[in-house]
Amino acid sequence: MSRARKVLVVEDDPSVLRGLVDNLRAERYDVQSAGDGEAAYRLARDSSFDVILLDVMLPGLSGFDVCGRLRKEGVATPILMLTARGEESDRVRGLDLGGDDYLTKPFSLMELLARVRALLRRAYPDIALPENARFGNVRIDFKKYEAVEGQRPLKLTRKEFGALRYLIARAGEVVSRDELLQAVWDYREYPTTRTVDNHIASLRAKIETASTQPRHILTVHGVGYKFVW
Repeated sequence: MSRARKVLVVEDDPSVLRGLVDNLRAERYDVQSAGDGEAAYRLARDSSFDVILLDVMLPGLSGFDVCGRLRKEGVATPILMLTARGEESDRVRGLDLGGDDYLTKPFSLMELLARVRALLRRAYPDIALPENARFGNVRIDFKKYEAVEGQRPLKLTRKEFGALRYLIARAGEVVSRDELLQAVWDYREYPTTRTVDNHIASLRAKIETASTQPRHILTVHGVGYKFVW
C-alpha cells in the first residue's frame, strides 16, 4: 500500500491553520504544522516532507526567509507559498527564492488542494503507464482512447481511461484516492476525492460484468482501489 504524502503546513493564524490541517487530513495526507518561521525551518530541515504550505507573513522568520534558507541548504521539497500579498513583486520574490507555486489569500480549499496535487505530480513523476491492456472480454488501447468488450465499443471518458490506466499500471497494489487525483486530474479542475469514487462507479458500470460485484476494480475500504487481473 502506498504511503500517505507528508505535508507541512506553516501558518500563524490558529483558525486558518486548524482549517488547513483538518481538511488536508480529511484528504488522507499525513500533516504536521508550525505556527512560526523558526519552528517551520527546523521541521523542514530535520524531517522529510513531500510538500510544504508556507505562509509568507510569519512572526520571527518570514516565509521568504524560511524558503531561502531551505533552498540554500539543499532542501528541495516543493513549496506552495501562501500570502495575503498580491503584488507581482512579492510573487516574483517568492519564486526567485525557490518557491514552486504561489497562492494569494483568500483562496478556495479546492484550489489549494488541487495545487498541492499538481506540485506532487511534478515532483514525483508517474510510473510507466501501459499502452494497452486486456482483461476478461475487454480490450483497451490507451494511446487511441479506444475500448471494446468483445465487438461492442465502450464509451469511456478521458478521465476514466486515465484512472483505469493508472490502476492497471499499479495492478495488485492499493492506490489511494488522493494518488489517483494526483495522477489523473489537473489542478485547474479542482476535484475532490469524491470525484474519484464517482468516476470509478461509472467505470465499473462500463467494464465489469456486474458492477455491484466487481472482479477487476476492487474497493479497499478506507483506503482506495486495487486492480486485479
